[in-house]
Amino acid sequence: MARRQHHYKRNKTNTYEIDVTTFLNLMVVLIPFLLITAVFSRLTIVELNLPSNAGGAAPQHENFRVEVIVREPGIEISNGTAVIATVPKKDGEYDLEALSEMMVTLKQEYPNVDEASVLMERLIPYDYLIRVMDTVRTVEVPTNVENEYELYALFSEISVGDAP
Repeated sequence: MARRQHHYKRNKTNTYEIDVTTFLNLMVVLIPFLLITAVFSRLTIVELNLPSNAGGAAPQHENFRVEVIVREPGIEISNGTAVIATVPKKDGEYDLEALSEMMVTLKQEYPNVDEASVLMERLIPYDYLIRVMDTVRTVEVPTNVENEYELYALFSEISVGDAP
């Protein structure tokens, strides 16, 4: 009986090798480039204190706590129990300049207090939260050089939450 050719029989062909030289050359150039440019890209992150369910006692500094409540008619500044001042809207926009002046006044009265809470009503756009937080955190003071400003810290430890 003659042997049949089996269909699984391997063909005796040449095997080819993959040339990775060009790929390695690309990696030698690309990796240092990515490492060098990664140094120049920075992210600015603001640490926030979010309210928790634990509830614990809030730290007391001079028995004063700054609360900035953003409502539809305007901005209220509170000490945690009573409203200190109200900044109404000006031409349909929140008056952040007046808020900044109030924050500077409060910081002068209570220089050791760094904590502040920014409380928002639910329907206020997110952009106003960022703008109010920036106003509460820092103030721009003009320098002697024309068109130059310096930033000074006001209430740098910000907590955010929903308005009562």
